Amino acid sequence: MKNNHDEFDEIEPSADLWGKIEARLTLLEEEPKKREAKTFSLAFVLKVAASVIIVMGIGFGLYIQSQKRAKNVNLAAINPEYAKQQVHYASLVESQLNELKTASKGDPQLYKEFTSEIAKMDSTYKKLNNDLATSPNQEDVLRAMIRNLQIQTDVLSQQLNVIEQFNETKNNNKEDEIKNI
Repeated sequence: MKNNHDEFDEIEPSADLWGKIEARLTLLEEEPKKREAKTFSLAFVLKVAASVIIVMGIGFGLYIQSQKRAKNVNLAAINPEYAKQQVHYASLVESQLNELKTASKGDPQLYKEFTSEIAKMDSTYKKLNNDLATSPNQEDVLRAMIRNLQIQTDVLSQQLNVIEQFNETKNNNKEDEIKNI
């Protein structure tokens, strides 16, 4: 190195080298800075999730409460006369169902067919009862409920008549067989 020291001195950086370095530095400073990715801590994420769950739970509880209140509609407040009719026909349907059950003990298949028809009408009645709370015209819905109960009563009366006639025919046939013997 000592022998070739002069050769090293010949190679010197150019005078504008520092100018080029400065120009590049200013270009780097002018470039827009990239956004740094934000990270969330696990504790923050858990707090947010817990808050969301609590808010959803409270909302669900309020919804369930409003549904329970909606089902307990005071029929007498809507129309006292209709409320009396509804109670009358509902009790009539209940008593006729009990009569039908006892009258058709001898023929369970017939009872099953008859009750399937009443079950369809009863499901319509229950739907009307659920709609009563949210309906803007509750009196019309109450009238439809009463009409449904009247139809159920009529159908049950017809079914009871059919069973009575069936039992009478059955008894008459037995008496005829006894006489023929």
